[in-house]
Amino acid sequence: MARQQVHHRRGRGDSGASWISYSDIMAALVLVFVLFLVYNLHQYNQMLQIKTRELETQQALLLSQEQKLQEQAGILIIQQADLDAASAALTQAQLDLEQKQDELQQQTIILIGKQDELDEAKATLAIRETELNSLQLQLSAQKELFDAQTRKLEEMVGVRSQIVRDLSQVLSRSRIAATVDQNTGDITLESKVFFQTNSFEIREDGKELLDRFVPVYLGVLLQDQYRDYIGEIIVEGHTDSTGTYLKNLQLSQSRALAVAQYCLTMPGLSGEQQALLQKILTAKGRSSNDLVYNPDGTENMEASRRVEFKFNLKDAEMIEEMNRILTMDAAGGAQ
Repeated sequence: MARQQVHHRRGRGDSGASWISYSDIMAALVLVFVLFLVYNLHQYNQMLQIKTRELETQQALLLSQEQKLQEQAGILIIQQADLDAASAALTQAQLDLEQKQDELQQQTIILIGKQDELDEAKATLAIRETELNSLQLQLSAQKELFDAQTRKLEEMVGVRSQIVRDLSQVLSRSRIAATVDQNTGDITLESKVFFQTNSFEIREDGKELLDRFVPVYLGVLLQDQYRDYIGEIIVEGHTDSTGTYLKNLQLSQSRALAVAQYCLTMPGLSGEQQALLQKILTAKGRSSNDLVYNPDGTENMEASRRVEFKFNLKDAEMIEEMNRILTMDAAGGAQ
């Protein structure tokens, strides 16, 4: 029993020693592991601390970068706002520019139109200048003509005055009853010797008066110094107010024609006088337009039934118009 215990103890002692050795190894291994673990933990801890510090540094840097980023974002927002404002201003400026361009185009169109109008005005002015030069030339020519006609008028006025004076003297010397208008040279013969009432047949007394008057009258008008100036000799027939205008017009025309025919066939005229008289003698009826009145205002019936001899100088209408113009000019100068 004791041996068995001893043996048993030995056996247990051997196995215990083995266990102890194994335990020691395991403990050593555990210790090594623990040490390794502790070392690794230490290393890890140090690394962790390093990484933590790096992380903190990174976080601080990140925070700094974030702050800078936020600041940049704020600046960017401000810049974006400025950019938007600048873009809006640019857009408005673009609109203003387009408006100015439209206005410029309109002004250009207006300017082109004004230029066309100016060119047209220049062309018109050139035409007007040409016309003015032409008118000035015409005016100069007309002035020369006017001066010539004025001289001619003065000459003709003098000629008419001379004819009137000669007629008055010759008729007075010949004792022919006739009235001479001292301004025009119109001659009124005594009416009672020519026609009965409502008749255009020349009475014998009238024919005798014409036989005396016409050669003397033509002897003055057709003499050499006056012949070239005489343009027309007019026999005018007149009636009194009895009857209608048309009837008196026919009667006065018939009276004037009867006297003109008698003058053209008068035997006392030379062939030259008759030839000239055929060219310049006309007959005209005046109806009852130019009645003759007594001093008391009543109509002188016999005096109204009359025949008048008138003469016109050549270019008489022109001369009368020039005389009218000269009269107007004189009146204007008097003002």
